Amino acid sequence: MAKARYLLFPWWLAEVGTSAKSFADNPVIGSPALNRLGLHVGRAKWAATIAALRRRRLRHLVSAEDRAAFARDGFVLKRDFLPAEQFAALRAQALAHSAPAREMRQGDTVTRRLAIDDAALATMPALAAMLGGAVWRGLTRYVWSFDADPDVYIQSILSRVHDDEPDPQTALHADTFHSTVKAWLFLTDVAEDEGPFVYVPGSHRMTARRLAWERRRSIAARELDILSSRGSLRIEEGELSRLGLPHPRSFVVPANTLIVADTSGFHARGPSVRPSTRIEIWAFGRRNPFLPWTGLDPFGVPGIAERRVRWMWAVRDRLAGAGLIGQPWRDVGLRTPAEPVS
Repeated sequence: MAKARYLLFPWWLAEVGTSAKSFADNPVIGSPALNRLGLHVGRAKWAATIAALRRRRLRHLVSAEDRAAFARDGFVLKRDFLPAEQFAALRAQALAHSAPAREMRQGDTVTRRLAIDDAALATMPALAAMLGGAVWRGLTRYVWSFDADPDVYIQSILSRVHDDEPDPQTALHADTFHSTVKAWLFLTDVAEDEGPFVYVPGSHRMTARRLAWERRRSIAARELDILSSRGSLRIEEGELSRLGLPHPRSFVVPANTLIVADTSGFHARGPSVRPSTRIEIWAFGRRNPFLPWTGLDPFGVPGIAERRVRWMWAVRDRLAGAGLIGQPWRDVGLRTPAEPVS
């Protein structure tokens, strides 16, 4: 059986040139010997170089002010993002929206997602207008470095709904070794002690200190916590100064604030001291970081883009049913964003 496993070696080797990040699941990516020689650091450096080249071709999509903010911080923040009347309509439509939902439980917290597809947009014209707007489209594309639409959801973070271990997303971490985009348009006010988004400004840059840290982590990754071993490396706040980084920033912001961030930078969900619900329009984009082009997204063409999230859910359900993968996202039927966890 052990010998048969090595028939997968061509696959493991091919994954080096993709977004694959798990040190635990791929013996090539997770090889301490190869990572001592610079495999992981080389992937991170090359991905950052190509992302910068792609962004250069997308710079016309955003203002000079937003480009400077992103270069400095790794995120762009916009308060009062939408005109008040449009935001009020969007918020009312989104909070009333009932649709098939998925939930994932992590520690004492549940994350609920309702996919935004063509059927959902037909019932939420204010959201459709926002997603088609130049600022949203420009920022999500520029930060991601791809001229493509990210996946969009109505997301609810229901904190402290279980008597369990703390939410693991409250630990500072990088999602992966290369640029990705996440965006939050908060539909509710975000309090300091109710799970705010946290980000370490400037931590998206692959500096010499960051790369040295990545190298050390990659060599030991398979001995670290489970999420780090799968490629989402955790970092203690006390380590930040040794990387030349500032303290994390908590985004205590009112509703109608937009944040678009590169989550290869260190970020987390702040702890919540009480049961609370944070609701947002949430977007996520990740592609092969080594692609030199900005477009040519086969899943972004009309007719597919509007349905890809539901197709992804269905494919994962089938693979999980066959025992080939895990499926942490539980089908909970119809839900609204603010509905309590059942």
